[in-house]
Amino acid sequence: MNIKRQATFLLLNVLLFSGCMSDGDWRTASRDSAGIAPDPATTPEAVVQIYGADAWGWRGWFAIHTWIAAKRTGETAYTVYDVVGWRHYRGKPVIRVFQDLPDRHWYGAEPQLLQQHRGPGVDALIDAVDKAARNYPWKMTYKAFPGPNSNTFTAWIAKQVPELELDLPFSAIGSGYVD
Repeated sequence: MNIKRQATFLLLNVLLFSGCMSDGDWRTASRDSAGIAPDPATTPEAVVQIYGADAWGWRGWFAIHTWIAAKRTGETAYTVYDVVGWRHYRGKPVIRVFQDLPDRHWYGAEPQLLQQHRGPGVDALIDAVDKAARNYPWKMTYKAFPGPNSNTFTAWIAKQVPELELDLPFSAIGSGYVD
């Protein structure tokens, strides 16, 4: 190998491996609310929100993780719908449907609101989202690339519930898996 090639090879390896390292630890990364979602205690109307945040570690340079949060009329807590890969590696279903903060930081990454629906008619939308989530065909399968992954899940729901009017960004790697 000539010197120029060796230097290029070394530089690419340094960039690759430095991207795999992180100063943070996922166990101590922020999972606090970003303060985006309306307070369910003071918001009686139905709410559906779709969020995206940079993926953990080096993947966050080019990919996001997406999820859906919903609160029916009169409810005082949000139900969060998402897929997480670590569950697959433990032999568990990757889909989660549980009460949680709707706008949590994704292991340190601040979420962005991708779409929102509020008010009359949204309870029916939530019913459709819930049904689609429970019928997700890849409940026990996860692959970061090309999918199915968290973005595949959100895209699946958007395809089943077109009333969400959701167009996921290019960085939602795996969203094309459902096409």
